[in-house]
Amino acid sequence: MKRQKRDRLDRAFSKGFQAGVGGRSKDNCPYSNLDSRSQWLGGWREGVEGRLNGTFTK
Repeated sequence: MKRQKRDRLDRAFSKGFQAGVGGRSKDNCPYSNLDSRSQWLGGWREGVEGRLNGTFTK
């Protein structure tokens, strides 16, 4: 059970990261669960930061 929960949170983070790198708005977060939403937003922040620094491109 713990592995499934961790995998869902990892997936939320990676989807948020992809959205951040892609330049999507953080308002497009598809999660309403607090844990998943915070993971998605964390990934989104890292993706946006990497895109702005030039580390990642679309």
